[in-house]
Amino acid sequence: MNYMKGACGTLFSLFFSLIVFSGCKEKDMSMKMNEPRNIKGVISYKRSFGDLNDVHLDVAKKIGIRPLASRAEAEGLDGKLVRIKPCEYYAMDSLTHSIPFLIPRASALLDTIGVNFLDSLACKGLNPNQVIVTSVLRTEDDVKRLRRQNTNASANSVHAYGTTFDISYCRFRKVEDPDGRPMQDVSSDTLKLVLAEVLRDLRKADRCYIKYELKQGCFHITTR
Repeated sequence: MNYMKGACGTLFSLFFSLIVFSGCKEKDMSMKMNEPRNIKGVISYKRSFGDLNDVHLDVAKKIGIRPLASRAEAEGLDGKLVRIKPCEYYAMDSLTHSIPFLIPRASALLDTIGVNFLDSLACKGLNPNQVIVTSVLRTEDDVKRLRRQNTNASANSVHAYGTTFDISYCRFRKVEDPDGRPMQDVSSDTLKLVLAEVLRDLRKADRCYIKYELKQGCFHITTR
């Protein structure tokens, strides 16, 4: 795919270009009911995305940065870290316990997930939605603050290496029509099934490790 080359267009330009280049039939994006097709999901979220923390941590230590003590240190790692921000491919939560930095390989993986998700929605006859990133790089200070609120949070967080991010499977950002036409909603359950297919394919291609986080409501993803 060549979606990530050149300057970014608008969200709708991206979506309709995905339809054209993927060979999907263009459809009415108004309040007309979606016509979903070929949505299978995965047999089991836990079995399909069961990579344990030790597996994530092992690769993170090999390809990631050294853990940072404070947020200020991330600014000085230009080249080793890429600042991420909401774009055509994905939306982001307000990050209270992490900062928006990833190593280049992880940033590229996040872009791929966002593009492939939009592409898959188009092919399945569903209106466009973006995935939402909920957690990214955590400094030692971030981990300490998080553990004060969540005693189950790991002190040896794989998020400390810039290799890992979380994507919600409960919430998605609906892409609105730029001309103001009302858009038919897609249920979060359906979007979760489509996202699971996208992530399963990337995991099978050895692009990442993934853990299905039941309590946190997210896919915990580490690049490879």
